Amino acid sequence: MRILLLCSSFNGLTQRAWLELRRAGHDVTVELAVSEQVMLEAAQLAKPDLVICPFLKDKVPAALWQNQRTVIIHPGPPGDRGPSSLDWAITDAEPEWGVTALQAVEEMDAGPIWAYRTFPLPPEPPRKSSLYNGPVADAAVELVLEVAAKATDPAFTPAPLDYRRPEVRGRLRPAMRHADRKFAWSDATDVILRRVRAADGAPGGRTVLGEVPVRVFDVYRGPALSGTPGTLAARREGAVLVHTGDGTVWVGHLRRDEPDAIKLPAAAVLGDELLEGVAERSGYSEITYDRSDGVGVVSFDFYNGAMSTDQCRRLASALRYAVAQDTKVLVVRGGEVFSNGIHLNVIQAARHPELEAWMNINAINQVCREVIGCTDQLVVTSVGGNAGAGGVMMGLGADRVLMREGVVLNPHYRTMGLFGSEFWTYVLPRRVGASVARQLTQAALPVGAAQALEMGLADGVLPGARLEFERSVLEYAERLAVSSDYGALLAAKRERREADERRKPLDAYRVEELAEMSRDMFDDRSGFRAAREAFVLKRKAVATPEHLAAHRELSGASAWGQ
Repeated sequence: MRILLLCSSFNGLTQRAWLELRRAGHDVTVELAVSEQVMLEAAQLAKPDLVICPFLKDKVPAALWQNQRTVIIHPGPPGDRGPSSLDWAITDAEPEWGVTALQAVEEMDAGPIWAYRTFPLPPEPPRKSSLYNGPVADAAVELVLEVAAKATDPAFTPAPLDYRRPEVRGRLRPAMRHADRKFAWSDATDVILRRVRAADGAPGGRTVLGEVPVRVFDVYRGPALSGTPGTLAARREGAVLVHTGDGTVWVGHLRRDEPDAIKLPAAAVLGDELLEGVAERSGYSEITYDRSDGVGVVSFDFYNGAMSTDQCRRLASALRYAVAQDTKVLVVRGGEVFSNGIHLNVIQAARHPELEAWMNINAINQVCREVIGCTDQLVVTSVGGNAGAGGVMMGLGADRVLMREGVVLNPHYRTMGLFGSEFWTYVLPRRVGASVARQLTQAALPVGAAQALEMGLADGVLPGARLEFERSVLEYAERLAVSSDYGALLAAKRERREADERRKPLDAYRVEELAEMSRDMFDDRSGFRAAREAFVLKRKAVATPEHLAAHRELSGASAWGQ
């Protein structure tokens, strides 16, 4: 079946939908819905049997839905309507939420229902981004496949929206206003957590900190300390601890509430003057190390997967410590997002962005070297969240790569105008061969977990939510540590690394990659500066990216012929 995906951006959910539909054998094209005219022209060009909108902020033109079956994937249960569904679900502490596939009609979110899924929400408020990228995305992908299957059944008819039906429990909710995002530091910690997490990662909770109007993101419950609400109690690793009405919260990221301000680690936004005299305090850490007799685990969880120079240096230090321990297996575990490589926001905000980018790429290279160069233990990477660019390459340096079902990789740098480093010219061809490595980096298309396993980017794909996945990885590592062939595996690893080093030293790969990166970062030969600014400042795309438009005529089979 020919399917057109209309979307506001080719985000993680849209990528998963694209991958799963193609894997199911459908012809799938993607178009960014930058205008009504573009949407209509895309339908005329694609001549689809079905239009699916997995992530669409704008209204579908009547001339489209009246002539083409068009299904909206709405992030709310049956009957829920409005553009701020997840925000209200978190704010109102809904015990259950859902996702609904509904047909586009004149009135938004009011069309006949094709299918739906529901799931429980935890008592502790989730971040909106976590909710969207977790249970919402999982449910949405299931619905996309169900809709595609139902569309081939001539007897299927979607059910009209009827609020008398017991499963239709949602309602029309207005768009959240600025006033709905505001909070005061004198509010209870629970109120602040819920208000901020309902707006994370955009547009953020609104308040004033240190007389600076800010948007607040990335908050965690702190210790029960007494103090004046809104004053700083401590700092650590870029985060600040702020007194609330009944305790404290750790604030990881802030953005000044002004046009074109950049979201950054909280300490960077507040600056040295406001942080003068604020002491360091434990209780908050982006990086941890745990161990048993045979397995050590370095866990890192960087906001949105971005890794700044400072974060990379701390992670490299943690890896050096872990490598020096007497464990047999080292697990390198990412967080909600495994890694997206260098930190573009910090780079853009720097006084000299090109120099900061250069320091950042060198720092992340050191992380990758620690992973590749560990020959006293077997290394397992635990990829429980999406990864992109250098974050993919960092994970590939391990002996075993285990990936959670549903994870999407973007193993390329092209869309940011970079050649790339992170020893990718070594680790990527080593796993998939030179030809496929060239395809992956030049085509700039996403790769799903199942496809990653088939082509050798992953050694195993495990099901379950993130915590279940992490338990499974740990069990795998524990079995590996006590396996009878552990000694032979470690000896073979050392021999391969020594042979590879004789053939071409790691430093040679690093020098060659950095020579290319210097031209991208300092000479701007491929548009890194403009691409970075557009990404950081969230500038809306004016057309479907070239690398997506170029694949409009591909069949539903894998782009790599598998």
